[in-house]
Amino acid sequence: ARRSAGVRESPPDPQECARLAVGVRAGDRRTLAKAITLAESTREDHQALARAVMADLLPETGHALRMGITGAPGVGKSTLIEALGLHLVAAGHRVAVLAVDPSSAVSGGSVLGDKTRMEGLARHPQAFIRPSPSSGALGGVAAHTREAILFVEAAGYDVVIVETVGVGQSETDVANLTDVFVLMQLPNAGDDLQAIKRGIVELADVFVYNKRDLDPAAADRAMAQMAGALSLLRPPAAGWKPPVLGVSALTGEGVPAFWREVLRCRDTLAASSELAAKRRRQALAWTWHLIDGGLRERFHADRAVRAALPLVLEQVGAGTLTPTAAAARLLDESRGR
Repeated sequence: ARRSAGVRESPPDPQECARLAVGVRAGDRRTLAKAITLAESTREDHQALARAVMADLLPETGHALRMGITGAPGVGKSTLIEALGLHLVAAGHRVAVLAVDPSSAVSGGSVLGDKTRMEGLARHPQAFIRPSPSSGALGGVAAHTREAILFVEAAGYDVVIVETVGVGQSETDVANLTDVFVLMQLPNAGDDLQAIKRGIVELADVFVYNKRDLDPAAADRAMAQMAGALSLLRPPAAGWKPPVLGVSALTGEGVPAFWREVLRCRDTLAASSELAAKRRRQALAWTWHLIDGGLRERFHADRAVRAALPLVLEQVGAGTLTPTAAAARLLDESRGR
């Protein structure tokens, strides 16, 4: 959807808002999908309706275990999520998977193929899989992943799994959305010096080495190296030492033990009040994230900026104006100076 230029946002229809809220509460999949689509839309009227629905549903949110899973492409994130999801629904849980697919820098499109990679879980009535495009958002998650988390919680899903794009060390935004942050690795994909790099490694709560069935000895060596490297880092939360686990998502080996560690992490954080404090920090961080995004949109939509932008960019490209001076000039234009 495109933002309509010059169209003032009108108040959302109360009846439509109530209808959507009732449908989400009832767990209706089509209504839930529509609510998330409205939140992801770039149209102001759609976003206003999504905000109104979310305000109605807010008391029903916050009860789920939120887990983020990241790792390099090919590490087996979708396979592990399906294995874990099937294990959880068999135990009586309702599982929502929010999968973020990378958007093309050329066409802007996304494949959104996660439902086909999790075919068994996608067919289960107790599971909901929602692929979303990253649409240029950095940090491994989509621009409205937090809103999607709240919507699926309001729909009654008690385990929410966020699968990130999978591009490397920069995928840290998911740590600001979830209770337990899982980093997946592959045996023989790096050594202990690689493991102690700052960034995503020091944010992870649980480390998982997948495809252990292919070479158990190599997996054990990699896990030992990671465990040694982690001893040099400060733990992500007081009282919690991140475990390093080996699994085979394809065969299911280690998946129940992995889930037990996720629960143990959540329970440890909750017992020390760290989980509540973490969620408060996340809500504030996401507020500023949305403010930054909103200010950027308003800047690009400003008439004075749009009028001055072509000449300023041409001067920067020609080397007659520095980027610093260009940014200052455009910011002054947006403030009416």
